[in-house]
Amino acid sequence: MIAPDLALADLLGGFVGLWLTLLVFSYLLGDNFLFRIAIHIFIGVAAGFSGVVAFYNVILPQLILPLLSGGEVERLLLLVPLILSIMLLAKVSPKLARWGNVSMAYLVGVGAAVAIGGSLMGTIFPQVRATINLFDLQAAQEGGSSIFFQFVNGSIILVGVLTTLAYFHFGTSAKSDQPSQRPAWIEWLAQIGKIFIAIAFGVLFAGVYSAALMSLIDRLYFIVDFVRTILRPFVS
Repeated sequence: MIAPDLALADLLGGFVGLWLTLLVFSYLLGDNFLFRIAIHIFIGVAAGFSGVVAFYNVILPQLILPLLSGGEVERLLLLVPLILSIMLLAKVSPKLARWGNVSMAYLVGVGAAVAIGGSLMGTIFPQVRATINLFDLQAAQEGGSSIFFQFVNGSIILVGVLTTLAYFHFGTSAKSDQPSQRPAWIEWLAQIGKIFIAIAFGVLFAGVYSAALMSLIDRLYFIVDFVRTILRPFVS
């Protein structure tokens, strides 16, 4: 009897997990057929899971059920997303693809508006507010923090914010006999901003590397623990 402390479902799940992990690890030998099998399985499972979540969390409760049991006004309003969805399905056929352009334009417009609004309300305005709050020396003194270090910290962050924004300033002055280039003071600030950007990317890379390393350690521990569980009846 193998692994008496494991249920059949756990045993099968462990074998599948071990098999998929080894398939992914085969990429260490280069791109190969086994690794592509694991990638195809992952993409298929992710697509199926996303489809099920979209159906049960969006389509069914927000479209189908209101159309079946909602009021007349609600049904009329829901005809718009229903028609747009049907038109979007026309993209499957090359002959009818142009009918889906309206839906695609709507999706792109809404997506752009949401992205811009999210950037303004979720990134730029909070960043400006946080930078300003760093110079609230009275609040720092009331909180027991050192006013000097609070001021230095705020100054560094302020310089980082301004120089990073200057790095992404692409306005240039054009002259007839010279190539277009940014003003000298913008270029000088951009060079400082490049240092802050490099530091930020370095921190992000370190975080991604640490997360990947932790995932690798977790999978190696899973393999060792599962094999040890399977072999326990034979070595005990």
